[in-house]
Amino acid sequence: MTAESLTLKPHSYDKLGAIHCGVLEDYTAVCAGDLHKLDDGESWTFERARVTVRRDGEEFVFTRQ
Repeated sequence: MTAESLTLKPHSYDKLGAIHCGVLEDYTAVCAGDLHKLDDGESWTFERARVTVRRDGEEFVFTRQ
């Protein structure tokens, strides 16, 4: 299976397949209704959606395998 990815910046949102993802102005990542605030360089996996997000400065990369 190929990984899908989506890159977002604060105050933006999009869909990764059928899953809604976004980034709030305070650097909180949102995925399928779950929230997690990330520090620069941090990664987090949203278990329910099986999506991992990694913050690199202003960019948040959401990846689904």
